[in-house]
Amino acid sequence: MLKLLSYPVTVVYYVFFLLALVIFHPIQWLCFNIFGYQAHKKSVDILQFLLMKCANVLGTRFSFNNPHNLSTDQPLIVIANHQSLHDIYPIIWYMRKHHVKFVSKIELGKGIPSVSYNLRHGGSALIDRKNPRQSLPELMKFGEYIEKHNRAAVIFPEGTRSKTGTPRAFQTKGLQILFKKIPSALIVPITINNSWKMQRYGKFPMGLGTHIKFTVHKPIKLSTFADKEALLRNVETTIKEHIHP
Repeated sequence: MLKLLSYPVTVVYYVFFLLALVIFHPIQWLCFNIFGYQAHKKSVDILQFLLMKCANVLGTRFSFNNPHNLSTDQPLIVIANHQSLHDIYPIIWYMRKHHVKFVSKIELGKGIPSVSYNLRHGGSALIDRKNPRQSLPELMKFGEYIEKHNRAAVIFPEGTRSKTGTPRAFQTKGLQILFKKIPSALIVPITINNSWKMQRYGKFPMGLGTHIKFTVHKPIKLSTFADKEALLRNVETTIKEHIHP
């Protein structure tokens, strides 16, 4: 019965969702090309808020539990599990004061209104996972940018989304590069729960009544860990221990 109801509700959701992306594409262009970075960032932040409101149409709720006082005077490396595209816009919104940037696959850099434009011009890294000659220099440049400007780099080490919520093994090569290029970073592990349920039936219809939860764990100063492999294991364990079925 709930799945049957989700069909008309999903249509309404997609109308608002796509309308937001299409409307904010020229807004981003104007902000970036006429008023510069700060105006562009503000337009991106507002879009994320609206995308969360679009998700509310489906009965989706968001909880972001962060008891830690994260300073904006240092770069962050945010490491999280990955369950759906609905992991992304809440992180941008709730962590907006940290100027969130993503390590994303290069395919997303074109063809998607607003999203592709922001990835290309907002400071994120677009990498070709099949081409180390492209991805490694891109990650190095990205890390240097995050270190210089005290931004927040978000990376999903699983590499691809988990469609059932069950976490995949973390791929660590990208993180190792970021560790080298952002030596003053604060590592911020985040566990994401339930966002996969938004797409439990696929892209259509959408799941209804999902409560997506973000749990920010105790930050770790990168420089305090000489053994980076041990740090990676520690972070992966922390994140995965708090994933619920």
